[in-house]
Amino acid sequence: MSKFIDPEKLEIEDRVVAINRVTKVVKGGRRLRFAALVVVGDKNGHVGFGTGKAQEVPEAIRKAVETARKSLIEVPIVGTTLPHEAVGVYGGGRILMKPALEGSGVAAGGAVRAVMELAGIDDVTSKRLGSNTAVNVVRATFEGLKSMRNAEEVAALRGVSVDHLAE
Repeated sequence: MSKFIDPEKLEIEDRVVAINRVTKVVKGGRRLRFAALVVVGDKNGHVGFGTGKAQEVPEAIRKAVETARKSLIEVPIVGTTLPHEAVGVYGGGRILMKPALEGSGVAAGGAVRAVMELAGIDDVTSKRLGSNTAVNVVRATFEGLKSMRNAEEVAALRGVSVDHLAE
């Protein structure tokens, strides 16, 4: 279980990834609402996402930001990139994320780009496999980021020193 990250102590930015118009057919006609998907982050290793639904777009975005601030995770960053390659899977969405050389930039599309930029990862290559649905892509990206481990964590799990890992 990850530890709680207090969003009040961070300077958080938010980015709207997707807004969907959803309708519900009722006796009197169609009921129109909006669903928003928002990613928040401090560009320093903390990122979260949330969804919100309301009759008005601004209210849906506000709800999504509120949810996203509650779901912050910490992402291990080595320099300006990821510590290692990872695949995130959620539902039909699969995301392949690879570390990139410094100066390469974020080679990722749409939803993945928003997550990486707000997490503070400046150099990464990613490929979306499977689902194109924004929510599944973001969730798969988060699953991949949650599976990331830095050298210190791996060394601690194995009960060896970091120097021993490099051998």
